Amino acid sequence: MKTPLVEMDGDEMTRIIWQEIKEILLIPYIELNTENYDLGLKKRDETNDRITVDAANATRKYGVAVKCATITPNAQRMEEYNLKEMWKSPNGTIRAILDGTVFRAPIIVDSIKPFVKTWKKPITIARHAYGDIYRNVEYRLDTPGKAELVFTATDGKVSKQTIHDFKGPGVIMGMHNIDDSIKSFARACFNYALDQKQNLWFATKDTISKKYDHTFKDIFQEIFDCEYSEKFKNAGIEYFYTLIDDAVARIIRSEGGMVWACKNYDGDVMSDMVATAFGSLAMMTSVLVSPEGHYEYEAAHGTVTRHYYSYLKGEATSTNPMATLFAWTGALRKRGEMDGLSKLTEFADKLEAASIKTINEGVMLKELALLSDAENKKVVSTVDFLKEIRARLDRIMQ
Repeated sequence: MKTPLVEMDGDEMTRIIWQEIKEILLIPYIELNTENYDLGLKKRDETNDRITVDAANATRKYGVAVKCATITPNAQRMEEYNLKEMWKSPNGTIRAILDGTVFRAPIIVDSIKPFVKTWKKPITIARHAYGDIYRNVEYRLDTPGKAELVFTATDGKVSKQTIHDFKGPGVIMGMHNIDDSIKSFARACFNYALDQKQNLWFATKDTISKKYDHTFKDIFQEIFDCEYSEKFKNAGIEYFYTLIDDAVARIIRSEGGMVWACKNYDGDVMSDMVATAFGSLAMMTSVLVSPEGHYEYEAAHGTVTRHYYSYLKGEATSTNPMATLFAWTGALRKRGEMDGLSKLTEFADKLEAASIKTINEGVMLKELALLSDAENKKVVSTVDFLKEIRARLDRIMQ
């Protein structure tokens, strides 16, 4: 490896799996070159979350990062880890700095059929990675009063709109977005659809949100008309906008095979729905792509807390490492592409092929065994699963 990968360690069970993947499937085969940032909750608390910002800036410097799943603390975690404050989502912080778009798609295995019987092809969720509820401002009020939305222009002009006249206690939330980020999101989606040669859907709720959501709709349409209409026509694919409730109904009746673009929170929810319907959150790839061409690969699921507590008791766990493994292969492949290292790219392809072959041959984790219709299934622990992949990887490489 010529250029380092930015490596972001995480929390709990995924942190354990992270190290096992490196020791069993990476270090024996490649001269792994990474610049490490520990985004475990304790280190984020020690550094007042500065390490998360440093990791994002390192990604801008080197171009490719791979991230382990991390804890976004709530009140329970505050007490459990004795935190200084309830730190924000590391993913949200990184996405805001990189101003990227998250693309999530299922890992398809022959023996695991989607719960939606009409789905024949992968569905990719393109999630805007800036603003909305992840950059919101909230206020809890305990007395009656008038809430106003106030904007003060740089020339001093002030405009106000009444949000609500409260007669008693309530809560207020303010969200924002910026045109430049929405434009980056639109172009990333159009480019990705062209690259994949798949139709692009975009859905919001502009009939209700006549300014906020309508701005997204208008920007997408303007950029498509000016920059991408002919490209889509020549590629034989289409772009269309629809309301998000209509998109949900259409998706369920479709055969899949499209890119579905969503605003930040919508994409968060819908990617979990799509992942679960295809089988599991642990069978979902996820990559953040910035307008400047920076990439951050991650697992789309959480830190698997329940399995971590079992691990601490010395119990063997059968945690699915596929999403974490594919985060590594995605990052290694992209690093190889950017640095002209064909052997590194080929290694990533072979490692993915070996992992899918392992499952298709009936060796799998407990979670997948419950979903798979393969005959003669063999349920193994996480470590044994990784060793089974290694055996098949050796044969593929030979």
